[in-house]
Amino acid sequence: MRKEGLLINGERLKNTMERFADFGRTENNGVTRLALSEEDGLARDFFCSSCEELGLSVKIDDLGNTYATLEGVENKPPIVIGSHLDSVKKGGRFDGVLGVLAGLEVIRTLVENKIKPQIPITVVNITNEEGARFEPSMMSSGILSGKFEKATMMEKVDANGITFREALQKIGYAGDYENRLEDATAFLELHIEQGPILERESISIGVVECVLGMVCYEIEVTGESDHAGTTPMDMRKDALFGTNNLIAEARKKLSALDNNLVYTMGRMNVYPNVHTVIPNKVVFSLEARHQNSETISQVEDIIQELTQFSSKEGCDVKVTKLWGRDTVWFNKEVCDLLEQSTKSLGYSYKKMVSGAGHDAQFLASYIPSAMIFVPSINGKSHAEEELTEWEDCEKGVNVLLETALTLSTSGKLSY
Repeated sequence: MRKEGLLINGERLKNTMERFADFGRTENNGVTRLALSEEDGLARDFFCSSCEELGLSVKIDDLGNTYATLEGVENKPPIVIGSHLDSVKKGGRFDGVLGVLAGLEVIRTLVENKIKPQIPITVVNITNEEGARFEPSMMSSGILSGKFEKATMMEKVDANGITFREALQKIGYAGDYENRLEDATAFLELHIEQGPILERESISIGVVECVLGMVCYEIEVTGESDHAGTTPMDMRKDALFGTNNLIAEARKKLSALDNNLVYTMGRMNVYPNVHTVIPNKVVFSLEARHQNSETISQVEDIIQELTQFSSKEGCDVKVTKLWGRDTVWFNKEVCDLLEQSTKSLGYSYKKMVSGAGHDAQFLASYIPSAMIFVPSINGKSHAEEELTEWEDCEKGVNVLLETALTLSTSGKLSY
């Protein structure tokens, strides 16, 4: 039976978050808890024991994904709440773990108030979201959704040559295939924003409508190497000077497309990289993200046009598409429920997009899914100074609780 005005215990959530930060806590109060490391194994063990203390049924699948379920009155596909416990090296205390412990706190609140949901509620820890030890990121949700092949992923190696399969077995989390998440009423993921927008606008909750589509290209500018001291400036084919002009041209054209377009040139290699030699080649990356496929197509047109860009340096330009992804739109009904829950709780909110990838984007291909964001102070994430106010964490979990109760009462979506 539903209890109106039910709220989670914010102090308990804080204490639980801090307890989990002890598994890999760094000197600067961050966290290093790489996937399938000893620290990750300890965090997983504590998560499982915390769930078992509540009387939950705990199952582990063949990828190490861990599911803890509170039984419902009816045996229907569960409402699944979760994220990941792994971190990047010297990451923060909130990224991923907040989404898992949000599910734990929702269930703790129901249990202590003797509320049995109409349909089951499952909290899940998804293995290797970050990809910081074993690439790619979002590995397990990618396997669950058919984006990646399990056999290939199991042989991925870390910097020490240890395979994903070996690491999974070493910490004792190689479970059974039949425990995989195959069906659910909805998947809800709470995450820190990892950006500055909510804090800048003094908003508590972001209702995430989609994960942005993106493209990533490699651009190669080729000139000629000569002596840096003897070659006149008007006789040079300087690849780095040519690249500077190319980047300026690209920025001018890309910036004119749409204010919501974000683009980054994040990697650059200069050859031969000797201060006495004129560069003969520069290779750099250019990635762009936007929710509309038409805008992404315009970006690709601009990138292709760069091959025709002639500068006074007389360099050749080659572009190669490395990869791309389409925008993933979350289930509108689930997004609407999150919005309604936020309104009913009186929290400020806005609809927004995610520029970063999350497990929910893969699970959305076969489960009605949605996400909510809570503010990141100074937009910091994947860093030890990552911080979200405890009050904002509490608000985010209250939205999940309200949404889960609503979904449990209705028992289904209309999809």
